[in-house]
Amino acid sequence: MLTDIWIESVWKVLNVKPNTLKEYKRLYKRNLQPLIGQRELDLVQAVELQTNLMQLTPQVARHALMLLKTIYREANLYKVSNTNPTVGLRTAPIRFEPKKFLTWEEINKLDWGKYNNQVRFVALHGLRWSEAVVLTDNDIRDGYVFISKSAHGDVKSKSSNRKVPYLGFFEPLPKCYKAFRKAVNRHGIAVHSLRRTYAYLLKTQGIHVTTAQKLLGHSDPMMTLKVYTSVLDSEIDDAGVNLKMHISTTC
Repeated sequence: MLTDIWIESVWKVLNVKPNTLKEYKRLYKRNLQPLIGQRELDLVQAVELQTNLMQLTPQVARHALMLLKTIYREANLYKVSNTNPTVGLRTAPIRFEPKKFLTWEEINKLDWGKYNNQVRFVALHGLRWSEAVVLTDNDIRDGYVFISKSAHGDVKSKSSNRKVPYLGFFEPLPKCYKAFRKAVNRHGIAVHSLRRTYAYLLKTQGIHVTTAQKLLGHSDPMMTLKVYTSVLDSEIDDAGVNLKMHISTTC
């Protein structure tokens, strides 16, 4: 059976959210279909798949390999294929570079053009773009911002349904993501960096990591811990000064 024919059956049995399924289809069409789409599953060789994966960025290659494994797992399960060339395939390690973010003091000092208030609002409340863009005045009441929906309909997960203390600056965000991104990029950061600003603000104010997890809407506490390990160069310098002072007073 041609992969393109079988893949239509795979989409129907995958128990994933609509947006995840959409991403899978996009990933297949862009990175896998040109190689395996019009071929029999059993005729695809491991060396071909490995060569194709190595031409992709590590992040994309990792997702592509996961999708390939899913396709062949289902094909083997339903006896459509007798082989599994994905066994033993590897992708290059993903290198995580520290993501740049600005402190609240820096955010508040800079000029963000016509989106001054919107940038400050997102930075002070740790919202994802998809959560912030659908907010209205009705979602801000009793001193809180209530997050219960997103641009995709439902929020990302059960833990994303939350409320955070309202700290001001709310104005409806532009419906055009590119326009807002352009305003944020002008100072060298990404839209998602504004969530890191909020996380760093919580950290510096001594907010416990479990409370921060709820405020950020993380389902995995490890994600919050990764954000909380973000430090600035000035903190390293301060640590050195404090340690030297402590040593000098105890000697």
